[in-house]
Amino acid sequence: MKISKINILRAILIILLLCTFYIIFGFSSQDGEESGSTSRKVTQTILEKSNRYNRLEEEEKEQVSLRTEKIIRKIAHFSIYTVVGLLLMGLVCTYKVKDKWRVIITIIIGILYATSDEFHQSFSPGRTPKITDVYIDTLGVILGVLLTLLIRAIYREFFKKYDENITKK
Repeated sequence: MKISKINILRAILIILLLCTFYIIFGFSSQDGEESGSTSRKVTQTILEKSNRYNRLEEEEKEQVSLRTEKIIRKIAHFSIYTVVGLLLMGLVCTYKVKDKWRVIITIIIGILYATSDEFHQSFSPGRTPKITDVYIDTLGVILGVLLTLLIRAIYREFFKKYDENITKK
């Protein structure tokens, strides 16, 4: 049995996608205290790099830290679901389906996973599901789809020019 390049690519994308889902599942399994602690550590690491932040009074630092932590949590949602969008769209692009359906399939799967992830969080003590997180996750998936389409367009344009240069010689 001969394994094609497309099947190898599909296997790699599926493995990467499952690893990403596993990471998301792990974060959602954290209880409220553990999740908050992780967010605070990341926030503090980022803020402490700022001289402006370091010059603030302790009370002001706390306020800035709390606001920044919320933003960082949303950026984390958005970013990891952008990866989901890239991987899912990449996988769907390996099948002969019209681009319209590739986009629709990818976004639907992204929304379903984001929704199930929020539902899963409801079983973790101190965590509550948020519809706004599903919206942010969906926007991340959409960015992943758009990036995949952009990368594919650049790739095709490059190889079109490459093929033209080779045929001229």
